[in-house]
Amino acid sequence: MTTQKKLRVGFIGSGGIAQPQMKHLKSYADVELVAVSDVSAKALDKTREQQGVQKLYLDWKEMLKKEALDAVSICTPNGAHAANAIGALKAGCHVLVEKPLAMNAAEGQAMLDAARKAGKHLIIAFQQRFQPKVQFFRRLSREGAFGQVLFMKCQAIRRRGIPNWGVFGRKELQGGGPLIDIGVHVMEMAHYVMGSPRPVAASGSIFRYLGDKPCDVACSWPDWDYKTYTVEDLAVGQIRFENGAVMQVEASFAAHAKDSWNFSFMGEKGGGELDPLTVRTDRNGYMVDLTPAFVPNQDCFERKMRYFVDTALYNKPHEATGEAGLAVQKMIDGIYAAAAKGKEVPIK
Repeated sequence: MTTQKKLRVGFIGSGGIAQPQMKHLKSYADVELVAVSDVSAKALDKTREQQGVQKLYLDWKEMLKKEALDAVSICTPNGAHAANAIGALKAGCHVLVEKPLAMNAAEGQAMLDAARKAGKHLIIAFQQRFQPKVQFFRRLSREGAFGQVLFMKCQAIRRRGIPNWGVFGRKELQGGGPLIDIGVHVMEMAHYVMGSPRPVAASGSIFRYLGDKPCDVACSWPDWDYKTYTVEDLAVGQIRFENGAVMQVEASFAAHAKDSWNFSFMGEKGGGELDPLTVRTDRNGYMVDLTPAFVPNQDCFERKMRYFVDTALYNKPHEATGEAGLAVQKMIDGIYAAAAKGKEVPIK
């Protein structure tokens, strides 16, 4: 009788963002959650208590050296992604890295180069594209139902939702604010539905007007550290693609606007909107709006982790490759660069 090989996985970073991923991995019969590293002893104690992991390290390099791991999941702040991923790849591990891919495209490219050299998979944790709603649009797009998507509008708007934990307000550790933190999710979903055209130019503006001041307005996430807040409150941008399509982006931690997590698009043959899920097209001489009768409620974190395991253990194709992460990273870099220069910039 042949014993099924188990994927031996380690985590770098065990904070809040790592917990659901560990939970899902533990539910798979073909995965062994071996070890976890974090710079916080308190976080490691919590991981031992909640996840039952006994091999805990304050130094991720020591974990990679001492443990025979097949794969590593990286759940650290953006500024550590490149070093963590390159170190794990050099150690012979497949890597799943949290979004965004890195602080910038140059770091992201170095990560892709390391994966190619090591012959290992580098996968970006774009769980939102595994939502059934997004998969619905992607399948229609692949079938040509929309023709070429000409225009895409993305919104990741929080009226007053500046994170009051972690280092989300520190540009030197995160690379930026809402654009790189939550805008990245809506942008990657939208780019995926579009068919992933190559971005060639970006324009944009960023604004900071609330986050670096004390808050006297009631909100669900109060008391953030405004003294260390150096990122934008609001980012708006536009991306032009090689095929002539355009994407507009709005992302905010704090804005006098309605909360929104959505994208809508217009194509040659049809268009649509994520929320409420709607396809707009023409049928039999009439303009029609179509909605699916049923959309399953599936855990996109669970699907993301399942795909990661299948790719790492069985070498199955993955829909969220490092290349997908790099394309979105270049768009984000482009908007920030255009905002700094006050003019459109090329994306290479």
